[in-house]
This record gives sequence, C-alpha cells and structure tokens, in this order.
Amino acid sequence: MTETLTIGKALNLGLRRALEDDPKVVLMGEDIGRLGGVFRITDGLQKDFGDDRVVDTPLAEAGIVGTAVGLAMRGYRPVCEIQFDGFVFPAYNQIVTQVAKIHARSRGRLSMPIVIRIPFGGGIGAVEHHSESPEAYFAHTAGLKVVAVSTPADAYWGIQQAIAHPDPIVFLEPKRRYWEKAAVDLDGEPPPLFGSRVVRGGDDVTVLAYGPMVKTALQAAEAAAEEGRSLEVIDLRTISPLDLDPVFASVRRTGRCVVVHEAPVTLGLGAEIAARVTETCFHSLEAPVLRVGGYDTPYPPSKLEEEYLPDLDRVLDAVDRSMGF
Repeated sequence: MTETLTIGKALNLGLRRALEDDPKVVLMGEDIGRLGGVFRITDGLQKDFGDDRVVDTPLAEAGIVGTAVGLAMRGYRPVCEIQFDGFVFPAYNQIVTQVAKIHARSRGRLSMPIVIRIPFGGGIGAVEHHSESPEAYFAHTAGLKVVAVSTPADAYWGIQQAIAHPDPIVFLEPKRRYWEKAAVDLDGEPPPLFGSRVVRGGDDVTVLAYGPMVKTALQAAEAAAEEGRSLEVIDLRTISPLDLDPVFASVRRTGRCVVVHEAPVTLGLGAEIAARVTETCFHSLEAPVLRVGGYDTPYPPSKLEEEYLPDLDRVLDAVDRSMGF
C-alpha cells in the first residue's frame, strides 16, 4: 500500500508500527504525550498506547537518557525524543559516557537498544538553541551509530529499523523538511539502514549530502543541468558508519567531489569524508574535494539564517571551483 506522506507523518506511522510490533518499545520525551510533541510527530500515540508507553517526562534531558539506560538494561527499547537539537547537550554526558560505552564496558553482556531522536538543523526561524547541527559530536563517538533521514520513506522505515537495532542510534530528523511530501510504500521492502544511495545520476561532479541538505543538492543539480553540467547526488543517509563504496565508485567516474552539510565546515563530517575520498580515489581526482557548510560562528538570529545556511548558489559556486581545476 502506497501513501503520500510528509516526513513527520511517516515518522508517526513508523513509531506506531514499532509500538504495535514490540511491547518493550517505550517512547519518552518532553510534551510527546498529550501534546503530541512540538512538531506533532507523536500525535495520538499516547491516546492509543497509554501513558506508560508514551511518557511525558520532566524538562530534564540528562534524566530522560539516564532513565533510558536503565530501561535498556532491563530489556526495554526506549526511544527518547530531544525536543530540539540544542537541548541535547545536558544529556551529552549520559550519551557519550554511558549509552555509547556500556556494551564494550560489559564485554558484550549488556546492549543498549536506545534510539535518541533529535530534530536538527535550521531554517525554521527559531530562537537560540533551536537550530544546531551536532552530528559530528556523536559521529566521533565510538559505540554510537548516527542516522540522518531526508525522505518520508527513509523516515518511515528508518525509525523502525533503528528501534529494532541492538545498538544505540542517534536518529537525526531534518526539522525544516518535516512537511515535505513523497510516496511511501508502507508494505514494501525497506532499504538497508546503514547505506548511502545515489538519488540523481550524473557524470561531471559528485555531490554528497545528508538530512536537510539533500534537497538543496538536488536543487543545485537541477540548476546545473540548465547550464549543461551533470551532477551526481548521493544521499549519505547514515553518517556513522559511513557507507562510502557508492561514493568512491561515483568519484572514480566524475573525478570531482563536493560535500555539503549545514554544520560548520571546520572539523565537520565533510573533513572526514574528504580525507577518505582523497585516500581512496587520489589517482582519479581532477580537483580537490571541496566542502560547503555553515560558517564558523554560532547559529545566527533567524533574520540572518538564510545568509548562514548553505544554499543552491553556494553549492553551484563549489561546483564551478571544482570544474575550474
């Protein structure tokens, strides 16, 4: 059965299906119950599954994740919602010192099947602490997996796969894309969770993106096509572990690579990807791997965020620079 869904609705249906399939799944977060979450992702779930499985928590991110650790030790599969990306830092200690390490610390005797849902990125005109891109912090942490969805289909299937996975997963949701629509086959075969995907074929430059920047990369490819340039766009989908085999195959054909993300360029995911592409595809490269990202400043007030966020023009400028070598 195929339906046209927003990313937000796809997440809602995926969470619903996970709750139906496994009585050990528990949702936890601020205002996720009666309110249905700030973005209404959990709308209606508390009514249908009860307040012992869809739990409105205190405003205490460290407490939410710490409680999830205890639940996971007892065989539950907690799904924590962090209301906004900038609110995750009070829980950072729990995530990197407990969630990420207990499996190794216990020599495999304990697993941490915890999903930490984080709406991330900017573009919604919000106030301070509501538009962060913290993915590099978590991708750098051994023991964590980091997923960044960009489509309703990946949201629907990805959240279910993440919940069923035995390891902890930071599940990043592009908040400014929550209302984007696409067809989802609710009974189809889900794609692999930890795999990148070519979303537009091309021959001249490989453009890599994830989360909210996938749409921007596709828009840049459309504009470039009008000028006679062919961009291949790859959605990384998971940023830890990185699935770079499709990227290497693409770069060996195009000889050029541009990496795009909202987070600041310095020490961002683009740096790691650029290093790996250079190491593996050095003799195929016709130009350096270029990066497009946020500036090295705190996220600005909403009136200035369009100047901060990478857009079509900045991606095309990187393409021009790459073609100029």
